[in-house]
Amino acid sequence: MSEPTAYHQQAPPVCPRHPDRVSYVRCQRCGRPTCPECQRSAAVGVQCVDCVKAQAASTPSATTVFGGRVSDRPVVTIGIIALCVAVWIGQQADSRLTSDIWFIPALGQDEPWRFITSAFAHSPGQVMHILFNMFALWLVGGQYLEPLLGHVRYAVLYLLCAIGGSVMLLLLAQPPSGPVLTWQDLGSWGTPAVGASGAVFGLFGALIVLNRKLGRSSAWMWATIVINAVLGFVVPNVAWQAHLGGFVTGVAVAFVLASTQERSRRRWQWPGLAAVAVLLVAAAVAKYAMAPDLGVTFALGG
Repeated sequence: MSEPTAYHQQAPPVCPRHPDRVSYVRCQRCGRPTCPECQRSAAVGVQCVDCVKAQAASTPSATTVFGGRVSDRPVVTIGIIALCVAVWIGQQADSRLTSDIWFIPALGQDEPWRFITSAFAHSPGQVMHILFNMFALWLVGGQYLEPLLGHVRYAVLYLLCAIGGSVMLLLLAQPPSGPVLTWQDLGSWGTPAVGASGAVFGLFGALIVLNRKLGRSSAWMWATIVINAVLGFVVPNVAWQAHLGGFVTGVAVAFVLASTQERSRRRWQWPGLAAVAVLLVAAAVAKYAMAPDLGVTFALGG
């Protein structure tokens, strides 16, 4: 007489990330069950979300020709524009904000943050000042240089050019040689400057160098630079010194990036950029070392 056969019923497969969900679909990579929420389309079948993350982590990210990470969204440029607009609105609300962040050679030694903050402020009474700078920044920076360099390298380029504009303004300013009784007696040593145009001119210079490295034409950029350079001498109250400083700094930064474009040389990119920053700081320190100590603190507008 035969005995009844015992049947062992196998438990249904469940998703490892969601044990309460039964799934008969398995990941093509690891073979584990994966529920609809954890499924990701693959070239053949589906993969689980864990395998997709592991594969992404092990795959080198795409880089630009100069070593930056590829991105189709100019977040740095958008951030700079947003900050400049916010500062400009703040200037409208409080007139003291302008004098708190503009750059003046006489104040730069004791308040060095002005070397960079002035690049995010604009003339509060001239809306075209900020509109032109932001338009140029978007076209040259957001649409061309940031995608070409990547976010980090582009941000360093912009900041160094902004500082370079202030440094050149300092270098070309003449310290007072006689008695100083009022703020006006400081002359160019006490002349304030604001605006992103120094940094924007730096982007102009960088574009020319990088385009030359890539074999691209920059004829249109040369025309833009010449027109704006002429306007700097024709239109009153334009800090052409900052334009010159930003342009020279942009050329220097771009030369470092272009010279280290090859993968085998990219380890020298950051030391090269650091060297540019050190040179800017050294130039400012040397200028202040040669300037006379006024020994007097003036109130702005006094």
